Amino acid sequence: MKTKFLSISMLICSLLAGACAPQATPAPTQEPSTPPLLQSPVASVITVTDALGRSVTFQKPPQRIALAGKANLLVADALYMFPEAAQRVAVLGKGTQGTGNFLAVVDPQYEYKPKLENEVGPEQIAATIPDAVVLKSYLAETLGKPLEVLGLPVIYVDFETPEQYERDLKTLGQLFQDETRAQKVAEFYRTRVDGITQKISGLKEEQKPKVLLLYYSNKDGTVAFNVPPMSWMQTIMVQTAGGVPVWKDANLGKGWTKVNLEQIAAWDADQIFIVSYFKPVNEVVNELKADPQWQSLRAVKESKLYGFAGDMLSWDQADARWILGLTWLASKLHPNLFSDVNIQQEAQTFFTEMFGVSEVSFQKDILPLFSGDLP
Repeated sequence: MKTKFLSISMLICSLLAGACAPQATPAPTQEPSTPPLLQSPVASVITVTDALGRSVTFQKPPQRIALAGKANLLVADALYMFPEAAQRVAVLGKGTQGTGNFLAVVDPQYEYKPKLENEVGPEQIAATIPDAVVLKSYLAETLGKPLEVLGLPVIYVDFETPEQYERDLKTLGQLFQDETRAQKVAEFYRTRVDGITQKISGLKEEQKPKVLLLYYSNKDGTVAFNVPPMSWMQTIMVQTAGGVPVWKDANLGKGWTKVNLEQIAAWDADQIFIVSYFKPVNEVVNELKADPQWQSLRAVKESKLYGFAGDMLSWDQADARWILGLTWLASKLHPNLFSDVNIQQEAQTFFTEMFGVSEVSFQKDILPLFSGDLP
């Protein structure tokens, strides 16, 4: 990768001095504890193949990685499944969803790392002087290309579907020079998905419940319910868990599609799952159960209205937790087939094996934040 080092250095210096630079993080009152040093990577040329099929070459392993753009919080969780992330991810986006701060649990230095706004510009990212920038691929034109003009290497990922998860984990394995870890994480997901699909493989179509998954929002005080596109993780999870999404024949757009209560009633789902990213989902479900209009729905009458499971983040989305969401959902749709599932134990195993969270930390930092229809 050829770069005009002099011009870029001058640009970076000017950016650092300019008003567009992010606010400096206040110095801690005492020296923060430093995690044990990982073995230093061999200073050799590495090549990373990203989600767009591009080969990005580094003369030495990048030691200062920046994560930016919308949905960066979900991508950050994927990066932190690699033990190298705590030392080499130097710049993060600001999280705006859920309760608690999961990254602070797995990264002792999180508090002291620069945080970028979701609507960040290329100059602001450049001012943090990263060796590499990780972005969602849909940002390639609007943010990625301007960064490349500034001479910054960009790695694109998606992490939107199970297939993309396996592919993008390989990319991170190359970036962190830890392909063994990438394979181990991919195998963790693959084994659990295969276990679920094998259990439901003998089901006839009429044995699969009709499922409605709704995203509840109350932006500006206006309550709305929305269904996801067929290609999104939420719909994929319903189908993989052995359910039939009742909205599959609707004329959906590329994002969440608003639906009214009349349409919800017409679908007459066997089970309804509520997702809420900003208002506690348990509060939302309790309000709906008390609503006379919702009380007339068959799923509500039969006690089949559920808040989607979660902890600091909801388990329905394309976050590393999606495998927990899939496991939990399968146990709700087919309790007889998944009677052996202990979702609390599954969650503890997940956070321990994927993030190195201790049992003590799980019990203290994560379990108390369980939400939705969880024990």
